[in-house]
Amino acid sequence: MHERIPRRRRRFEDDEPDLSRHAVSDRDNGDDVGPPDGDRWSTWPDAIHGPEPRPGWVVTGAGAVDTELGVLKTGKEADVHLLARAVPGGPDLLLAAKRYRSGEHRMFHRDAGYLEGRRVRRSRETRAMANRTAFGRELLAGQWAAAEFGALSTLYAAGVPVPYPISLQGTELLLEFLGSPDGTAAPRLAQRRPDRDELRDWWEQLTAALIGLARLGWTHGDLSAYNVLVHDGRLVLIDLPQVVDLVGNPHGPEILVRDVRRLSEWFVARGLDVDAEGLFHRLVGHAV
Repeated sequence: MHERIPRRRRRFEDDEPDLSRHAVSDRDNGDDVGPPDGDRWSTWPDAIHGPEPRPGWVVTGAGAVDTELGVLKTGKEADVHLLARAVPGGPDLLLAAKRYRSGEHRMFHRDAGYLEGRRVRRSRETRAMANRTAFGRELLAGQWAAAEFGALSTLYAAGVPVPYPISLQGTELLLEFLGSPDGTAAPRLAQRRPDRDELRDWWEQLTAALIGLARLGWTHGDLSAYNVLVHDGRLVLIDLPQVVDLVGNPHGPEILVRDVRRLSEWFVARGLDVDAEGLFHRLVGHAV
């Protein structure tokens, strides 16, 4: 994860002066001075930070620089980009930057059932979101980003296998990158062809992860083999902006049934006999 990899582009030519030492003072003085290399200064000083204790690999220096390395995934609500963050002269840390799209380009398809129970206090904002005005769509983007950051922070602290949420700034969520040092992302469960022993182990891992969610009173809300990564033999849940309250949301039980059924069908199709109904009842028991 910490190898230096080729930068995609440089903002300044090599003969420009080294401005890295001015990172903090320029930021504090409000001067819009770009970094000597990369695409922007680190957003860490101005962002909301993930849970503590913080992993030792997180780069927190105000003089760190972010470099865009390409797109990892595109989606209807957000795109995930590969980002390299480093203090000048130091090793690159690869991050996943999940960016919820601007209002005019966003197509939220999951709002109705998931947002029940999530309300803002000001009626103007509630009406704007309900009517999908441009202002309302921007509010929804921020609400989804904040919801995912909050869910990941709680889940990570509880020991549920999710990427570490590094920071949140506006509609950009920075996450632990799960993959190889060359920037290749970890495969999704749907992409793998496991043997029987792996299937059994992965089912046990998923069962434990779902129990961890249920103990918090939650279910994933959109769980499938496409929202689980396989990283060094460990399964990691991703894409959690729509995490559902099993008690507070009236659709909670039916969404839990769907989550369990989707994953169970994937394992059954590959030859593992699983008890989906039994798992559902176990999860309900942990949630109440």
